[in-house]
Amino acid sequence: MHTPPSSRLIPSLPAQPTRRGALLAAAATVAVLAGSGAPAAFAQGTAWPTKPVKIVIGYPPGGSVDQAARIVGDALGPKLGATLVMDNQGGAAGAIAAQRVVSSPADGYTLLVGSSNEMAATGLVNPAQKYDPLKDMTPIGLIATAPVLLVAGPRTGVKNLAEFVDLARRNPGKFSYGSSGVGSTLHFAGELIKQRAGIFMTHIPYRGTASLTSDLAGGTLDFAMLSPTAALPFIQSGRVVPLGITSAARSPALPNVPALAEHPLLKGYDLVGWFAMAAPKNLPPALTQQLSQGLKATLQDPAVRRRLEDAGMVLPTAANADLAALMRSDMAQYAKLVDFAKMKD
Repeated sequence: MHTPPSSRLIPSLPAQPTRRGALLAAAATVAVLAGSGAPAAFAQGTAWPTKPVKIVIGYPPGGSVDQAARIVGDALGPKLGATLVMDNQGGAAGAIAAQRVVSSPADGYTLLVGSSNEMAATGLVNPAQKYDPLKDMTPIGLIATAPVLLVAGPRTGVKNLAEFVDLARRNPGKFSYGSSGVGSTLHFAGELIKQRAGIFMTHIPYRGTASLTSDLAGGTLDFAMLSPTAALPFIQSGRVVPLGITSAARSPALPNVPALAEHPLLKGYDLVGWFAMAAPKNLPPALTQQLSQGLKATLQDPAVRRRLEDAGMVLPTAANADLAALMRSDMAQYAKLVDFAKMKD
Protein backbone atom coordinates (compact mmCIF):
# COMPACT_ATOMS: atom_id res chain seq x y z
CA MET A 1 0.00 0.00 0.00
CA HIS A 2 1.21 3.49 -0.70
CA THR A 3 1.30 6.20 1.91
CA PRO A 4 -1.16 8.99 1.05
CA PRO A 5 0.52 11.84 -0.81
CA SER A 6 1.15 15.05 1.04
CA SER A 7 -1.09 18.04 0.40
CA ARG A 8 -0.52 19.53 -3.02
CA LEU A 9 -1.01 23.29 -2.89
CA ILE A 10 -2.26 24.92 -6.07
CA PRO A 11 0.07 27.74 -7.16
CA SER A 12 -1.54 31.16 -6.81
CA LEU A 13 -2.47 32.91 -10.02
CA PRO A 14 -2.35 36.64 -10.63
CA ALA A 15 -5.63 38.50 -10.25
CA GLN A 16 -7.50 39.02 -13.51
CA PRO A 17 -10.07 41.80 -13.59
CA THR A 18 -11.56 40.84 -16.97
CA ARG A 19 -13.84 37.93 -17.88
CA ARG A 20 -11.22 36.70 -20.36
CA GLY A 21 -8.61 36.81 -17.63
CA ALA A 22 -10.85 34.84 -15.27
CA LEU A 23 -11.32 32.13 -17.91
CA LEU A 24 -7.58 31.95 -18.48
CA ALA A 25 -7.01 31.63 -14.75
CA ALA A 26 -9.52 28.80 -14.50
CA ALA A 27 -7.92 27.01 -17.43
CA ALA A 28 -4.50 27.37 -15.83
CA THR A 29 -5.78 25.90 -12.57
CA VAL A 30 -7.26 22.88 -14.35
CA ALA A 31 -3.97 22.39 -16.18
CA VAL A 32 -2.03 22.42 -12.92
CA LEU A 33 -4.41 19.89 -11.39
CA ALA A 34 -4.28 17.65 -14.44
CA GLY A 35 -0.49 17.67 -14.33
CA SER A 36 -0.46 16.76 -10.66
CA GLY A 37 -2.98 13.93 -11.04
CA ALA A 38 -5.50 15.66 -8.75
CA PRO A 39 -9.18 15.94 -9.78
CA ALA A 40 -10.34 19.43 -10.72
CA ALA A 41 -13.23 19.14 -8.24
CA PHE A 42 -10.73 19.70 -5.43
CA ALA A 43 -9.22 22.93 -6.70
CA GLN A 44 -9.80 24.80 -3.46
CA GLY A 45 -6.91 23.47 -1.43
CA THR A 46 -5.56 19.96 -1.34
CA ALA A 47 -5.68 16.95 -3.62
CA TRP A 48 -7.43 13.71 -2.77
CA PRO A 49 -6.39 11.63 -0.91
CA THR A 50 -4.60 13.24 2.01
CA LYS A 51 -5.46 10.53 4.55
CA PRO A 52 -6.38 6.82 4.58
CA VAL A 53 -9.57 5.77 2.78
CA LYS A 54 -11.88 3.49 4.75
CA ILE A 55 -13.47 0.59 2.86
CA VAL A 56 -16.51 -0.57 4.83
CA ILE A 57 -17.53 -4.22 4.31
CA GLY A 58 -20.85 -5.40 5.72
CA TYR A 59 -19.73 -8.95 6.44
CA PRO A 60 -17.15 -10.77 8.58
CA PRO A 61 -13.62 -11.40 7.31
CA GLY A 62 -13.22 -14.44 5.08
CA GLY A 63 -16.55 -14.29 3.28
CA SER A 64 -17.05 -13.67 -0.42
CA VAL A 65 -17.68 -9.90 -0.12
CA ASP A 66 -14.65 -9.50 2.13
CA GLN A 67 -12.59 -11.56 -0.30
CA ALA A 68 -13.62 -9.41 -3.26
CA ALA A 69 -12.85 -6.21 -1.34
CA ARG A 70 -9.38 -7.33 -0.33
CA ILE A 71 -8.42 -8.70 -3.75
CA VAL A 72 -9.40 -5.44 -5.41
CA GLY A 73 -8.06 -3.27 -2.59
CA ASP A 74 -4.56 -4.71 -2.84
CA ALA A 75 -4.21 -3.31 -6.36
CA LEU A 76 -6.58 -0.33 -6.20
CA GLY A 77 -4.79 1.47 -3.37
CA PRO A 78 -1.53 2.00 -5.28
CA LYS A 79 -3.44 3.07 -8.40
CA LEU A 80 -5.21 5.77 -6.40
CA GLY A 81 -2.13 6.73 -4.40
CA ALA A 82 -4.13 5.89 -1.28
CA THR A 83 -3.90 3.73 1.80
CA LEU A 84 -7.07 1.64 1.93
CA VAL A 85 -8.19 0.47 5.37
CA MET A 86 -10.61 -2.48 5.42
CA ASP A 87 -13.34 -2.17 8.06
CA ASN A 88 -15.66 -5.15 8.55
CA GLN A 89 -19.02 -4.47 10.19
CA GLY A 90 -21.52 -7.30 9.82
CA GLY A 91 -25.24 -7.37 10.43
CA ALA A 92 -28.62 -7.23 8.65
CA ALA A 93 -27.23 -8.81 5.45
CA GLY A 94 -24.86 -5.88 4.97
CA ALA A 95 -27.43 -3.14 5.61
CA ILE A 96 -25.84 -1.90 8.85
CA ALA A 97 -22.55 -1.17 7.11
CA ALA A 98 -24.33 0.39 4.14
CA GLN A 99 -26.28 2.72 6.44
CA ARG A 100 -23.03 3.80 8.01
CA VAL A 101 -21.53 4.63 4.62
CA VAL A 102 -24.51 6.57 3.28
CA SER A 103 -24.53 8.61 6.51
CA SER A 104 -20.87 9.58 6.03
CA PRO A 105 -19.55 12.75 4.35
CA ALA A 106 -19.34 12.53 0.56
CA ASP A 107 -15.62 13.25 0.54
CA GLY A 108 -14.23 9.97 -0.76
CA TYR A 109 -12.81 8.82 2.56
CA THR A 110 -15.59 6.33 3.39
CA LEU A 111 -16.54 3.85 0.68
CA LEU A 112 -18.62 0.69 0.61
CA VAL A 113 -17.68 -2.60 -0.97
CA GLY A 114 -21.06 -4.25 -0.81
CA SER A 115 -23.20 -6.86 -2.46
CA SER A 116 -26.54 -7.22 -4.17
CA ASN A 117 -27.98 -7.84 -0.70
CA GLU A 118 -27.68 -4.37 0.82
CA MET A 119 -27.44 -2.57 -2.53
CA ALA A 120 -30.63 -4.02 -4.03
CA ALA A 121 -32.48 -6.61 -1.97
CA THR A 122 -32.73 -5.95 1.75
CA GLY A 123 -34.72 -2.72 1.56
CA LEU A 124 -37.62 -4.67 0.06
CA VAL A 125 -38.07 -6.79 3.18
CA ASN A 126 -36.46 -4.89 6.05
CA PRO A 127 -38.69 -2.06 7.32
CA ALA A 128 -35.87 -0.88 9.61
CA GLN A 129 -33.67 -0.02 6.64
CA LYS A 130 -33.81 3.74 6.22
CA TYR A 131 -31.66 4.26 3.15
CA ASP A 132 -32.61 3.86 -0.52
CA PRO A 133 -29.64 2.49 -2.49
CA LEU A 134 -30.68 4.31 -5.65
CA LYS A 135 -31.10 7.66 -3.93
CA ASP A 136 -28.52 7.55 -1.16
CA MET A 137 -25.51 5.98 -2.89
CA THR A 138 -23.13 7.09 -5.61
CA PRO A 139 -22.35 3.96 -7.67
CA ILE A 140 -18.63 3.63 -8.37
CA GLY A 141 -18.61 0.36 -10.27
CA LEU A 142 -19.27 -3.35 -10.39
CA ILE A 143 -16.46 -5.58 -9.15
CA ALA A 144 -17.79 -9.02 -10.10
CA THR A 145 -20.87 -11.17 -10.26
CA ALA A 146 -21.15 -14.37 -8.29
CA PRO A 147 -23.59 -17.16 -9.06
CA VAL A 148 -25.21 -19.05 -6.22
CA LEU A 149 -25.04 -22.80 -5.78
CA LEU A 150 -27.92 -25.10 -4.82
CA VAL A 151 -26.38 -27.87 -2.73
CA ALA A 152 -27.73 -30.96 -0.97
CA GLY A 153 -26.83 -32.31 2.43
CA PRO A 154 -25.81 -35.95 2.85
CA ARG A 155 -29.00 -37.16 4.54
CA THR A 156 -31.16 -36.39 1.49
CA GLY A 157 -29.40 -38.91 -0.74
CA VAL A 158 -29.90 -36.52 -3.67
CA LYS A 159 -27.12 -36.68 -6.25
CA ASN A 160 -28.27 -34.40 -9.07
CA LEU A 161 -30.69 -31.64 -10.05
CA ALA A 162 -33.33 -33.96 -11.55
CA GLU A 163 -33.48 -35.98 -8.33
CA PHE A 164 -33.85 -32.80 -6.28
CA VAL A 165 -36.75 -31.45 -8.32
CA ASP A 166 -38.53 -34.80 -8.36
CA LEU A 167 -38.10 -35.40 -4.62
CA ALA A 168 -39.15 -31.89 -3.59
CA ARG A 169 -42.21 -31.88 -5.86
CA ARG A 170 -43.39 -35.24 -4.52
CA ASN A 171 -42.94 -34.17 -0.89
CA PRO A 172 -44.24 -30.59 -0.49
CA GLY A 173 -43.21 -29.06 2.82
CA LYS A 174 -41.10 -32.01 3.93
CA PHE A 175 -37.72 -30.49 3.17
CA SER A 176 -35.92 -27.32 4.23
CA TYR A 177 -33.34 -25.11 2.64
CA GLY A 178 -31.05 -22.58 4.28
CA SER A 179 -29.80 -19.16 3.22
CA SER A 180 -27.72 -16.40 4.76
CA GLY A 181 -30.80 -14.48 5.86
CA VAL A 182 -34.24 -13.17 4.95
CA GLY A 183 -34.00 -10.86 1.96
CA SER A 184 -30.49 -11.96 1.02
CA THR A 185 -29.61 -12.83 -2.56
CA LEU A 186 -29.33 -16.46 -1.47
CA HIS A 187 -32.89 -16.31 -0.13
CA PHE A 188 -34.22 -14.81 -3.36
CA ALA A 189 -32.37 -17.46 -5.38
CA GLY A 190 -34.08 -20.22 -3.38
CA GLU A 191 -37.52 -18.66 -3.72
CA LEU A 192 -37.08 -18.33 -7.48
CA ILE A 193 -36.43 -22.09 -7.65
CA LYS A 194 -39.63 -22.72 -5.73
CA GLN A 195 -41.59 -20.35 -7.96
CA ARG A 196 -40.30 -21.74 -11.25
CA ALA A 197 -40.42 -25.47 -10.38
CA GLY A 198 -43.61 -25.46 -8.32
CA ILE A 199 -41.78 -26.62 -5.20
CA PHE A 200 -42.61 -25.96 -1.57
CA MET A 201 -39.71 -26.09 0.91
CA THR A 202 -39.35 -24.38 4.27
CA HIS A 203 -36.83 -21.56 4.27
CA ILE A 204 -34.43 -21.52 7.24
CA PRO A 205 -32.59 -18.18 7.56
CA TYR A 206 -29.12 -18.14 9.13
CA ARG A 207 -27.06 -15.20 10.34
CA GLY A 208 -24.12 -16.32 8.23
CA THR A 209 -22.76 -19.22 6.24
CA ALA A 210 -20.61 -20.81 8.97
CA SER A 211 -23.50 -22.28 10.94
CA LEU A 212 -25.43 -22.96 7.74
CA THR A 213 -22.71 -25.13 6.21
CA SER A 214 -22.17 -26.88 9.55
CA ASP A 215 -25.84 -27.83 9.81
CA LEU A 216 -25.98 -28.88 6.17
CA ALA A 217 -22.91 -31.11 6.38
CA GLY A 218 -24.10 -32.51 9.72
CA GLY A 219 -27.51 -33.48 8.39
CA THR A 220 -29.62 -30.98 10.34
CA LEU A 221 -30.48 -29.08 7.14
CA ASP A 222 -31.57 -30.67 3.85
CA PHE A 223 -30.55 -28.19 1.16
CA ALA A 224 -28.93 -24.78 0.95
CA MET A 225 -28.17 -21.86 -1.30
CA LEU A 226 -24.49 -20.97 -0.95
CA SER A 227 -21.88 -18.79 -2.58
CA PRO A 228 -19.19 -20.75 -4.44
CA THR A 229 -16.62 -19.43 -1.96
CA ALA A 230 -18.50 -20.92 1.00
CA ALA A 231 -19.52 -24.12 -0.77
CA LEU A 232 -16.27 -25.14 -2.46
CA PRO A 233 -14.42 -26.58 0.57
CA PHE A 234 -17.46 -28.70 1.46
CA ILE A 235 -17.88 -29.86 -2.13
CA GLN A 236 -14.21 -30.80 -2.40
CA SER A 237 -14.38 -32.80 0.83
CA GLY A 238 -17.56 -34.58 -0.28
CA ARG A 239 -19.64 -33.28 2.62
CA VAL A 240 -22.24 -31.62 0.36
CA VAL A 241 -23.39 -32.30 -3.20
CA PRO A 242 -23.59 -29.46 -5.77
CA LEU A 243 -26.85 -29.69 -7.71
CA GLY A 244 -26.98 -26.56 -9.84
CA ILE A 245 -25.72 -23.04 -10.33
CA THR A 246 -27.98 -20.01 -10.65
CA SER A 247 -26.28 -18.27 -13.59
CA ALA A 248 -27.82 -18.68 -17.04
CA ALA A 249 -24.84 -20.79 -18.13
CA ARG A 250 -22.39 -23.05 -16.35
CA SER A 251 -19.49 -21.50 -14.48
CA PRO A 252 -15.96 -22.03 -15.84
CA ALA A 253 -14.88 -22.57 -12.23
CA LEU A 254 -17.38 -25.45 -11.83
CA PRO A 255 -17.89 -26.82 -15.35
CA ASN A 256 -19.42 -30.10 -14.15
CA VAL A 257 -22.21 -28.38 -12.20
CA PRO A 258 -25.24 -27.75 -14.44
CA ALA A 259 -27.00 -24.43 -14.66
CA LEU A 260 -30.42 -24.62 -13.02
CA ALA A 261 -31.84 -23.40 -16.32
CA GLU A 262 -30.89 -26.74 -17.88
CA HIS A 263 -33.83 -28.40 -16.08
CA PRO A 264 -37.08 -28.10 -18.08
CA LEU A 265 -39.01 -26.69 -15.13
CA LEU A 266 -36.32 -24.07 -14.49
CA LYS A 267 -35.81 -22.94 -18.08
CA GLY A 268 -34.76 -19.29 -18.21
CA TYR A 269 -33.59 -19.24 -14.59
CA ASP A 270 -30.95 -16.56 -14.09
CA LEU A 271 -30.22 -14.88 -10.76
CA VAL A 272 -26.73 -14.02 -9.59
CA GLY A 273 -25.31 -12.05 -6.72
CA TRP A 274 -22.72 -9.35 -7.24
CA PHE A 275 -20.14 -7.21 -5.49
CA ALA A 276 -19.67 -3.52 -6.12
CA MET A 277 -18.17 -0.30 -4.81
CA ALA A 278 -20.27 2.71 -3.85
CA ALA A 279 -19.98 6.00 -1.96
CA PRO A 280 -22.43 8.32 -0.21
CA LYS A 281 -24.70 10.38 -2.47
CA ASN A 282 -23.45 13.67 -3.89
CA LEU A 283 -19.86 12.52 -4.27
CA PRO A 284 -18.17 15.14 -6.50
CA PRO A 285 -18.26 14.00 -10.15
CA ALA A 286 -14.49 14.37 -10.60
CA LEU A 287 -13.82 12.13 -7.61
CA THR A 288 -16.47 9.64 -8.75
CA GLN A 289 -14.70 9.46 -12.11
CA GLN A 290 -11.29 9.06 -10.47
CA LEU A 291 -12.51 6.17 -8.33
CA SER A 292 -14.40 4.55 -11.21
CA GLN A 293 -11.40 4.74 -13.52
CA GLY A 294 -9.14 3.35 -10.80
CA LEU A 295 -11.51 0.42 -10.26
CA LYS A 296 -11.73 -0.30 -13.98
CA ALA A 297 -7.95 -0.25 -14.30
CA THR A 298 -7.66 -2.59 -11.33
CA LEU A 299 -10.08 -5.07 -12.89
CA GLN A 300 -7.92 -5.15 -16.02
CA ASP A 301 -4.94 -6.33 -13.97
CA PRO A 302 -4.33 -10.00 -14.92
CA ALA A 303 -3.36 -10.93 -11.36
CA VAL A 304 -6.55 -9.39 -9.95
CA ARG A 305 -8.69 -11.08 -12.59
CA ARG A 306 -7.09 -14.44 -11.87
CA ARG A 307 -7.65 -14.13 -8.12
CA LEU A 308 -11.31 -13.17 -8.55
CA GLU A 309 -11.95 -15.97 -11.03
CA ASP A 310 -10.21 -18.51 -8.78
CA ALA A 311 -12.70 -17.49 -6.09
CA GLY A 312 -15.59 -18.35 -8.41
CA MET A 313 -16.40 -14.77 -9.39
CA VAL A 314 -17.17 -13.50 -12.89
CA LEU A 315 -15.66 -10.23 -14.12
CA PRO A 316 -17.96 -7.43 -15.35
CA THR A 317 -19.03 -7.31 -18.98
CA ALA A 318 -20.41 -4.57 -21.21
CA ALA A 319 -23.90 -5.91 -20.48
CA ASN A 320 -23.70 -5.23 -16.73
CA ALA A 321 -21.23 -2.36 -16.63
CA ASP A 322 -23.92 0.16 -15.59
CA LEU A 323 -24.17 -0.46 -11.85
CA ALA A 324 -27.19 1.79 -11.30
CA ALA A 325 -29.10 -0.02 -14.08
CA LEU A 326 -28.16 -3.39 -12.56
CA MET A 327 -29.46 -2.26 -9.17
CA ARG A 328 -32.79 -1.17 -10.68
CA SER A 329 -33.17 -4.39 -12.65
CA ASP A 330 -32.51 -6.61 -9.65
CA MET A 331 -34.87 -4.60 -7.43
CA ALA A 332 -37.68 -5.18 -9.93
CA GLN A 333 -37.04 -8.94 -10.02
CA TYR A 334 -36.73 -9.18 -6.24
CA ALA A 335 -39.98 -7.24 -5.70
CA LYS A 336 -41.90 -9.96 -7.56
CA LEU A 337 -40.31 -12.65 -5.39
CA VAL A 338 -41.19 -10.73 -2.23
CA ASP A 339 -44.85 -10.99 -3.24
CA PHE A 340 -44.55 -14.66 -4.21
CA ALA A 341 -42.84 -15.72 -0.97
CA LYS A 342 -44.86 -13.34 1.22
CA MET A 343 -41.65 -12.01 2.73
CA LYS A 344 -43.44 -8.98 4.14
CA ASP A 345 -46.47 -9.07 6.42
